[in-house]
Amino acid sequence: MRCPYCGNMEDRVVDSREGRDGDVIRRRRQCVRCERRFTSYEKIESLGFQVVKRDRRRESYDRQKLMHGLQIACRKRPVSQNELERIADSIEAAMHDSGEREISSQELGFMVMERLRELDPVAYVRFASVYRRFEDVEAFVKELHQLK
Repeated sequence: MRCPYCGNMEDRVVDSREGRDGDVIRRRRQCVRCERRFTSYEKIESLGFQVVKRDRRRESYDRQKLMHGLQIACRKRPVSQNELERIADSIEAAMHDSGEREISSQELGFMVMERLRELDPVAYVRFASVYRRFEDVEAFVKELHQLK
């Protein structure tokens, strides 16, 4: 592991701990040369998912893109970052459980909307307005009535 401070390739592990869910190992390391400490994380590399877009293009699944969409929908709402992480984790778990390597963007969006509907109705409507591409006020109002 390269030291982020001096670039030396030799270090020693001072401490190792498992993450909360047991899927990550956190290691505290100390550089042999400059003696500064830094942290590294080990995570099992999972098989990548492909997202099939509406125009049939395929993109690699990107958790950061999902998190960004959730953060925009929940901006200025009483929703914690941990709750958003749990949503992303549950969606990824559902994708893994399906056994498929591809998921349509519509199905992914539907899973996000399901979880946001339970968490925060305003965030749900924000996300749905972009995801469902409301063309007019009537479509938006119809969605609000269905929410009630």
